[in-house]
Amino acid sequence: MDWNQALQESLSWLAVASLITIAGFAAAGALAVRFTHWGGQFWQIAGPYLRPKHSWRPLLVFTLLLVLTLFSVRMNVLFSFWYNGFYSALQGLDQPAFWYLLGVFAILATIHVLRALFTYYVTQAFSIHWRVWLNDRMTADWMRGDAYYRGQFLAEPVDNPDQRIELDVNNFVTGSVSLALGAVSALVSLVAFTAILWGLSAPLEVGGVEIPRAMVFAVYIYVIVATWIAFRLGRPLIRLNFFNEKLTANFRYALMRLRENAENVAFYQGTGIERQTLLGRFAALIGNVWALVYRSLKFDGFNLAISQVAVVFPFILQAPRFFSGAIKLGDVMQTSQAFGQVQDSLSFFRSSYDAFAQYRATLDRLTGFLDANQQARTLPRVTTQEQAGVLEIDGMQVLRPDGFRLLADLNLRLAPGQALLIKGPSGSGKTTLLRALAGLWPYAEGEVRRPGGNQALFLSQRPYLPLGDLRTAIAYPASSAAEDEDRLKQVLRQVNLAHLTEQLDLSQDWTRILSVGEQQRLAFARVLFNRPQIVFLDESTSAMDEGLEHALYSLLREEMRDTMLVSIGHRSTLANFHTHRLEVDGRGSWSLFEA
Repeated sequence: MDWNQALQESLSWLAVASLITIAGFAAAGALAVRFTHWGGQFWQIAGPYLRPKHSWRPLLVFTLLLVLTLFSVRMNVLFSFWYNGFYSALQGLDQPAFWYLLGVFAILATIHVLRALFTYYVTQAFSIHWRVWLNDRMTADWMRGDAYYRGQFLAEPVDNPDQRIELDVNNFVTGSVSLALGAVSALVSLVAFTAILWGLSAPLEVGGVEIPRAMVFAVYIYVIVATWIAFRLGRPLIRLNFFNEKLTANFRYALMRLRENAENVAFYQGTGIERQTLLGRFAALIGNVWALVYRSLKFDGFNLAISQVAVVFPFILQAPRFFSGAIKLGDVMQTSQAFGQVQDSLSFFRSSYDAFAQYRATLDRLTGFLDANQQARTLPRVTTQEQAGVLEIDGMQVLRPDGFRLLADLNLRLAPGQALLIKGPSGSGKTTLLRALAGLWPYAEGEVRRPGGNQALFLSQRPYLPLGDLRTAIAYPASSAAEDEDRLKQVLRQVNLAHLTEQLDLSQDWTRILSVGEQQRLAFARVLFNRPQIVFLDESTSAMDEGLEHALYSLLREEMRDTMLVSIGHRSTLANFHTHRLEVDGRGSWSLFEA
């Protein structure tokens, strides 16, 4: 190589490096703010898992995945040179070289298959462990501080938390792994195959100007322009994918809600209204789907066209050299493969834009979920102190969300064995007062001292029965052991549910099997089993006749003499079981009487 050729080579490499640098800075300038924001969102979700103080294992496994990705690129380079030798042997009718290269291919193919299988296993194991951890974190964050309930009081409540925990967590893990490894593979492949393409390229004269190593310049200019156009076409996909997940979840929630309230809808004969609701939500979903289709036609159509042109482009550039005998068929085939690898590597962000759009939507939904949980926990609540054997309320203020005062400056004290009956007109804030005492209502002030944990039970008008067997429903929120068998059967008999004593281990949807009255009796069995220090009953006997209501309240007063009761009810017969009566008018005033 003479000095002129060496200088030309150096200037060409400098031009390519400058082109890559300019492209890099252009992309960085366009995406710096966006990727910085994405990085903050990613770290908010995954940071605790990837920090070394949590465990070194995730970082070590991800490092192994990076090594396997680099090894995969190296295998592609070896296959590139194998194709060169194999087609050159065919062109030269070199039979010994042909069979030798087939043997080399068998070795390379075996290594490639083993690497692919091992990479798949490591990737799936890493993703599964990450998903388990993230699901546990999201669930715990949603439950902590009653965020799952208090979130409904936010100015903008988060939609469909169930979907964000189940579907978005899986999409986040899958997208993080595939996009990260794909980006690394693209960058390493770009470097490796640019070097191969550089060695196979030749000068090209255009308009009297000779362009050295024209193949390398052509592929970079070609992909950079195509990527810029693709980004312009694909930008709306981020918004459309976000709304697609939201509208899908809204439609599924409407279906689930209809199933859960099927009896009420049937009684009201509300099929027509419910169908209109379902069709309305489905129409919104389909409208967004069509918008996705039209945008994807533009985006994918452009990408497919660019990819098809890239197939023949290297053959067109190398054809004159091949027909003149300057290069062999193997050089042409290796040029085509190297060009394709460089083009694919440079086009990674362009071809993966749709995946990045979906990933961005997933990031927004998960970080929005975490932010909403934090906001729900910071909502004000009544100051509650756990204190056994007493209920003390000081300076209680209860308001509606619009600021209207339902109850002002409530002060009262209950001792063990005493009971309070709360009465007042509908809408006067009786149930809201119980929510405030439980620490759930954010529009309340004051101090409350009462038993905490399992020593306080709240019974609503329609009891909650958890999924699982009957013994779980009775012991809830505590758990039962094998030695509790006799106690469980006893409390069922005490509340006139003796026919259920042989079904303790039967797992059913008990909410659908038992009538509301039976469910309320089961809630009383729960009280008798747990024997708390205080029980709050919000019209918990509304589905019973007066005789059964009298029997169950008598049972509580006889079996649990030291337990404090706080009841909401409209029947005058309840007064006989309470030592105090609180009357509220819903306008801030209240009166406390002793029986």
